[in-house]
Amino acid sequence: MNLAQAFESYERVRHRLPVAKAGASCTRLPDLDALADDMDVFLLDAFGVLNIGETAISGVPERIAGLQKAGKRVMIVSNAAGFPHAKLMEKYKNLGYNFAPEDVITSRKATLHALRNAPPMKWGLMATQSLGRGDIEPFDMVYLAEDPAEYDAAEAFVLLGSAVWTETRQALLEASLRNAPRPVYVGNPDIVAPREDGFSIEPGHFAHRLADQTGVEPQFFGKPFGNIFDLAFAQIDKIDLGRTVMVGDSLHTDILGGQAAGLKTALIAGYGFFAGHDVAGPIATSGIQPDYILQRP
Repeated sequence: MNLAQAFESYERVRHRLPVAKAGASCTRLPDLDALADDMDVFLLDAFGVLNIGETAISGVPERIAGLQKAGKRVMIVSNAAGFPHAKLMEKYKNLGYNFAPEDVITSRKATLHALRNAPPMKWGLMATQSLGRGDIEPFDMVYLAEDPAEYDAAEAFVLLGSAVWTETRQALLEASLRNAPRPVYVGNPDIVAPREDGFSIEPGHFAHRLADQTGVEPQFFGKPFGNIFDLAFAQIDKIDLGRTVMVGDSLHTDILGGQAAGLKTALIAGYGFFAGHDVAGPIATSGIQPDYILQRP
């Protein structure tokens, strides 16, 4: 999937996303340091801000360390649902970042919070089995593969990671839901994610297809929806929304989600989703206007 296709995919599902707020200034600045005087709390997306795939963006670990040393609260707010929390913490450490575990807020955490508050059920799971069960161990979950009986036996479904998902599995899930509608929890609303060699297809892509094909409206956990921001705010004493900025590379998840949460927003223009492309056109087309446009993190 290329940039134009990815952008259009998000535009097609706007009816399931928060409403954009017009009137932001779209002030252009060089990098995160230019916001240091005006912001106390930085909420950072991961892909496209801290890293591209498995590689840290050059100079960003040092910039984040500088903000932390200056007394800024710097947190990750990411739709990273596929990795158990411990593995994710190890990943960020290996990339050169130093975050406290409670300062890494993911859509996986938001999903698990919802699962703990849901009635006990037998869940069909979209996830990469090789990453381990980690923090989903307490739940009755079966990895979905090619056996139709496993789909029909599930009382609900949770979509955490799509790296090994296939069209065959998608067809089985759609058929099972058409036959017997059941809840679908989506732990990663992203349709795509930027990688070193292009875009990967994420659970949100398959979730929206499910909704279109079956009429079952999924419950989304993660940006741009408020549940992930509620978890982040719970970690911050006396938050000042006007001095808190959501930084990300995606208009439809990071910027739209930050706006809906009442935050300032900063779009990374030179890395991640829009790398190598002008952001002015997509901003005008979508009507999603960030407060700031940063060339790099």
